[in-house]
Amino acid sequence: MKPLDLENRLIEFASRIIKLVEKLPNSSGAKHLGNQLLRSGTAPALNYGEAQAAESRVDFIHKMKICLKELRETSVNLKLIQKHPYYPNNKLVPIIKESLELIAIFTASTKTAIGKQNKA
Repeated sequence: MKPLDLENRLIEFASRIIKLVEKLPNSSGAKHLGNQLLRSGTAPALNYGEAQAAESRVDFIHKMKICLKELRETSVNLKLIQKHPYYPNNKLVPIIKESLELIAIFTASTKTAIGKQNKA
């Protein structure tokens, strides 16, 4: 996957997260999860931008790991929202699927970068 394609995919994911959070009910639980989700769900796009400007391979790996951490947090948060009637499940499932696909991409990319670093 090209860096620009991944960046666009992360931006689209963040946009979907924002739309989801804006539609959550006004209950204390939904607000709490929504605030957490808004931070973790938009962070990967922003951190990936930083990774593209990394000053070294070590810096790149570090920033990619931050993206991965935020994606994992987002995935768990989406699953928590799924456990409650906060958002239609038929709309939530594709977002959860996308979070898992992004986790797989970042896991593979990080492993590749670490492998290249170890060979250097």
